[in-house]
Amino acid sequence: MTAIATENDTCSPETRVTRSLLGYGVLAGPLYVVTSVVQGLTREGFDFTRHEWSLLSNGDLGWIQITNFVVTGLMVMAAAVGLARAAGGWAPRLVGLYGLSLVAAGALRADPMLGFPIGTPEGPLTSISWHGMGHLVAGSVGFAGLIAACLVFGRRFAREGRRGWAAFSRITGLVFVASFAGIASGTANTVITLAFVGAVVLAWCWLAAVSAHYYRR
Repeated sequence: MTAIATENDTCSPETRVTRSLLGYGVLAGPLYVVTSVVQGLTREGFDFTRHEWSLLSNGDLGWIQITNFVVTGLMVMAAAVGLARAAGGWAPRLVGLYGLSLVAAGALRADPMLGFPIGTPEGPLTSISWHGMGHLVAGSVGFAGLIAACLVFGRRFAREGRRGWAAFSRITGLVFVASFAGIASGTANTVITLAFVGAVVLAWCWLAAVSAHYYRR
């Protein structure tokens, strides 16, 4: 405890700011996942095996998920600034792009479908609104940025001889590529939906771990 207190006392203001920013990268994922899961468990008609979390932006309580998107997006952008200060390079900018896409996804609501909210026709969309299209574009751009960030960090860690971190980053990126390709194919089934949810959780874990790694350094 004495050593930690001494370290904190000797930290420069710049280091404290960087650590504070990186802390948002640790907290963003748990906030997004917990908020989404609690809504999914408590909102009538929502089915984790059929419905993507974006659909929670609809209905009377949709403002909760919209706020979730915007707040976590801003937290990811703050973490990206911290990563830029701690690590530099292109990867933090790609993380920032993902954060920006979350804010845009909150502002541009996904269209109701597959029977959610209650009263929505069953089945996939037959037409798409302008904000639904914007949501899809924002998500696609953001996911591409996140995947690229994983792979760029993976290469960086490999150059530094950190094989475990390199493997973790690359596996996260490749898993996300595969799961997103499944969702983007338009094939709605339980396996693909749950695989995508798992990839999202894995990506949040990766961001938290990388942020914590640079926080400690």
